[in-house]
Amino acid sequence: MSNKDATQIHSTERVSTDTVQLEEVFIDSTTVGRKKFNKVEVYKYRATDSNYVDINFYIKQGDKWKLNQTIHFLKDGVIGCDTKLSDFNNDGLNDMTIVSAVAARGANEVRRLFIYDKTKDQLIEMKNSENYPNMLYNKELNCIDAFLVYGGSSTVFLRISGDSLKEFASVEAMDGVTVKEIDRNGKEKVIFQDTTNKAAYIRFKTYKPLKEYDEY
Repeated sequence: MSNKDATQIHSTERVSTDTVQLEEVFIDSTTVGRKKFNKVEVYKYRATDSNYVDINFYIKQGDKWKLNQTIHFLKDGVIGCDTKLSDFNNDGLNDMTIVSAVAARGANEVRRLFIYDKTKDQLIEMKNSENYPNMLYNKELNCIDAFLVYGGSSTVFLRISGDSLKEFASVEAMDGVTVKEIDRNGKEKVIFQDTTNKAAYIRFKTYKPLKEYDEY
């Protein structure tokens, strides 16, 4: 593997052995974490009885890469990882997401979220991120929001708490619009309700006051 800084590879390929096929590869050393001082490798494999992903995360020491972290998890064999790098916590350092499932006929894209922790120089997996499809960093509220599509839709506003995402507000659009705040104990409180608004698929970027995304 090259030690050059300017490295980004995103490819889908099949490398066969007797029992395992390498199906997808993503490598980046210019964008993730501390740019040019971290590198991530994502490999998706298909085995005889399972599909899985291996992630290797490196730190740069001198002109060489040192393996600092490995992550392994099972994955479905239907869709690829579609690895993406972007900043989800507004620290100026790029985090990583990997597709784990698609639901609601493609309307809900479910991803695993890995936040880069500059103190540990590692990726921290948000354990419940798969509960929140279509995640975006929300500039208006400096948080993460998710958009859940079903018979109606919900925009959920989230903060990072350790290795998990914690809800603090939501807007449900179904048989009207209902806005809730959630306290630190998980108790919900309805702060606004409008049963005359029948729009079912609206993503909101703020909830107090209600403001919709122009595009999402």
